[in-house]
Amino acid sequence: MARPRSEDKREAILAAAIGEIAGQGLGAATATIARAAGVANGSLFLYFETKSDLLNALYIELKEEMAKASLEGLPKDENPERQMRHIWSRWVAWATANPEKRRTLLLLGTSDEITQQSRHAGHRSMADIAQLMERIKADGPMRDANLAFVSALMNAMADATIDFILNDPSNAEKHCKRRVRRTLADCCLIIAPNK
Repeated sequence: MARPRSEDKREAILAAAIGEIAGQGLGAATATIARAAGVANGSLFLYFETKSDLLNALYIELKEEMAKASLEGLPKDENPERQMRHIWSRWVAWATANPEKRRTLLLLGTSDEITQQSRHAGHRSMADIAQLMERIKADGPMRDANLAFVSALMNAMADATIDFILNDPSNAEKHCKRRVRRTLADCCLIIAPNK
């Protein structure tokens, strides 16, 4: 008879995987992850059949956490541009407060181990943000651009902003505000030019 699984152990494994992957890259051994989680290596495989399963679960969890953080407190009655600024600020705040999670998510995002099913689950967690971007994009200079292209541009701008903040934390607020204005307006990502 199989032992019941513990949600605490599963969470400990995921947390350990974040730390180990952020530090060692995707080649971090499951034995190292298990040790960091305080479980036996064999126990890790009670929760995740393969390392690939662990990586996919971690990818989905981090995408969902980032989306939730970005949407937290979203003012529903504000105009779309202000809503996008709110999302941007929350997104940057999450990433700068969680640099290991951010690094791990970046690594996972480029991994061949992440299945299409997991990538779709990650996209679904960002569906509210994508819908807002589509609404804003429809009236802006990028109206004819593919949403995936616009998202990639926005991700690149966010990564640059986050890197500046992490490297110059004393000017974090300035970097965030300056870049959000430029990203969302001057760089013609998704917001129509100032009227």
